Amino acid sequence: MRAAVIVPVLKQARSRGGQGDSSAAPAPQRSSEARLEEAIGLARAIDLEIVQGLIVPISQPRPATLMGTGKIEEIKALLDEQDAGLVIVDHPLTPVQQRNLEKELGAKVIDRTGLILEIFGRRASTKEGTLQVDLAHLNYQKGRLVRSWTHLERQRGGAGFMGGPGETQIEADRRLLQERIVKLERELEQVVRTRQLHRAKRRKVPHPIVALVGYTNAGKSTLFNRITGAGVLAEDMLFATLDPTLRRMKLPHGRTVILSDTVGFISDLPTHLVAAFRATLEEVLEADLILHVRDMSDPDNAAQAGDVMRILSDLGIDEKEGAERIIEIWNKIDRLDPEAHEAIADRAVGRENVMAVSAITGEGIDALMAEIARRLSGVLTETTITIPAERLAVVSWVYSNSIVDDRQDNEDGSVTLDVRMSEAQAAELERKLGNGPKPAKEDWER
Repeated sequence: MRAAVIVPVLKQARSRGGQGDSSAAPAPQRSSEARLEEAIGLARAIDLEIVQGLIVPISQPRPATLMGTGKIEEIKALLDEQDAGLVIVDHPLTPVQQRNLEKELGAKVIDRTGLILEIFGRRASTKEGTLQVDLAHLNYQKGRLVRSWTHLERQRGGAGFMGGPGETQIEADRRLLQERIVKLERELEQVVRTRQLHRAKRRKVPHPIVALVGYTNAGKSTLFNRITGAGVLAEDMLFATLDPTLRRMKLPHGRTVILSDTVGFISDLPTHLVAAFRATLEEVLEADLILHVRDMSDPDNAAQAGDVMRILSDLGIDEKEGAERIIEIWNKIDRLDPEAHEAIADRAVGRENVMAVSAITGEGIDALMAEIARRLSGVLTETTITIPAERLAVVSWVYSNSIVDDRQDNEDGSVTLDVRMSEAQAAELERKLGNGPKPAKEDWER
């Protein structure tokens, strides 16, 4: 389908950045050109042919149409000239604004929320992802039923399940839609319970969790593939990955951790999606370490990083906690010219929580893996343990959960290991060897 992309720029929003607390550092502002480029990228992600992109300054938003009549006439003429039947407005639209714009322009109109929902609907491949997208879409459509079911009668009477006398079609549609929302919410509650069970099982095998987060198309999936060898879809496309993926990986000293690749974030992420995907995003809350991947080749990366941090804050990760758990990954340095590349690398070296890498070429990956191992090691204790012959099954657990410096196989079949491990791992090992406190009865029952 041929489409035009409109980016409204509210002058009030522009000027608001200079007001408020002058002592606070102003948040990076996204340029109008960057917004247009991103909106066109979103539209192309669902195979639309973009015939025109326009930046429309708006001094005073119109409650009925958002834009003024002169600009609407200009857009209509453009649509007629380019034979375009779809208009994408990169701004939230009320149901009234959407309906009025469709009447004035003679074309279908969708706003930013509708576009993102359409992309997510195409990308969802698992049952969980489909449920989350369906729930978000139905919540979005609740206020837009006025445009639906025009082929049916507006009134219907009778008794029983067909509805009471005088019930309008809109009311019946809204009731059916609400029933569908309740059904999806119940199914998602089951998904949440299942995820909680999976997390509980992972806690019993204490592998640390490392979560990748970042703006969409920052290179998370490419980095995920680079350090795990997984075959996750990684393309130069917005929202190429939607469903979360978890893989085990080995750190330099042999310790096993779980790496989680999550859905990309985006500015003005619809609240319907944040709520629907909360079960998925809770993987980030459970993570021992968060890798915030940034595309340093994108001139808008500072504003993108601000959007990511705001969403993390909404999820419950405050700034102080974030400083301890988050490492910024300055990705795509291979795309920079030599001078910029050197400057970025020097800046990263001078900052404690920053690593400069290229997920494509592998530059900086070894240093990143070493830093992850250092962060997750905790306070390691050096100790020597002897595992009796009847407990040799525990040896593999020791190799997976500690750093083994030396091994000696004894004549009686026992194994002596010089290891470094945390206090929690040492306590778990004692329990496995039968030397620690026995688990509670309920633990055995589980």
